[in-house]
Amino acid sequence: MRNFTSVHDIEDLNVALEKAKWVKDNPYANQDLGKNKTLLLIFFNSSLRTRLSTQKAGYNLGMNVIVLDINQGAWKLETERGVIMDGDKPEHILEAIPVMGAYCDIIGVRSFAQFENKKDDYNEVILNQFIKYSGKPVFSMEAATRHPLQSFADLITIEEFKKTDCPKVVLTWAPHPKALPQAVPNSFAEWMNATDYEFVITHPKGYELEESFVGNAKVEYNVEKAYKGADFIYAKNWSPYNDPNYGKVISKDRDWTVDSKKMALTNNAYFMHCLPVRRNMIVTDAVIESSQSIVIQEAANRVVSAQTVLKEILLGLA
Repeated sequence: MRNFTSVHDIEDLNVALEKAKWVKDNPYANQDLGKNKTLLLIFFNSSLRTRLSTQKAGYNLGMNVIVLDINQGAWKLETERGVIMDGDKPEHILEAIPVMGAYCDIIGVRSFAQFENKKDDYNEVILNQFIKYSGKPVFSMEAATRHPLQSFADLITIEEFKKTDCPKVVLTWAPHPKALPQAVPNSFAEWMNATDYEFVITHPKGYELEESFVGNAKVEYNVEKAYKGADFIYAKNWSPYNDPNYGKVISKDRDWTVDSKKMALTNNAYFMHCLPVRRNMIVTDAVIESSQSIVIQEAANRVVSAQTVLKEILLGLA
């Protein structure tokens, strides 16, 4: 594996899951693999789980880890070509990227959708610039359209908790006070479509995801029908993809909040969320604090997904 930006960078999902299980059972077995190798983690956006889990994964593999916060611990970077740099950004990303590449062996990048230009967001301009100009393997720590390390951890978690070979997994939209990117739901849908699970996406009309990410999922606008018989409920807010409402809030309908009444329609489903979560907007206290909530186990598996991916990239460098 050279770069990791989506499920398409994994040749065999079942093999990847077996490798993840081995990593989880043997977290310190490959420390020689990362010896004298440097991992650079670049954050254009805030993070808690991604930052800590990916640092931990690097340390578990014996790597040196450098964390750089753009716009806080570094110069503000200009990302547009042809611009006259007379504003508050003193360095261009096209010089910064190869310099960063000179200081490390692998680069992780976290850069959210800007909601200023849908074409730029969905062309993953920043992430692809790192892939093109750094000269080093690059992996996504959440980009404009996908969050593959999160989705890999989600799949690992479902495999650990599922009670049937082909569980019913429901991705449900839930209200939020701010406009959030489609990266997590896009990515989750893409990974679920790569399995043989029964996969359903439910959301209010107007919140349709881009068709290539929806794939073979069943889209259900009736939230109660969607929940019926579900084995896993994965809640997430996202803003509309379709114009003219791209990146806007068009609903805060609390009827979509995950609560005990809706969970009672399921097959005693597990509750999942990538975190951070807005309590009593996305999910009620009662649900997230219940015995069926596996959000902490899900978050813990972020180390496993990151370490499995880093290990594969390191093996490619050997």
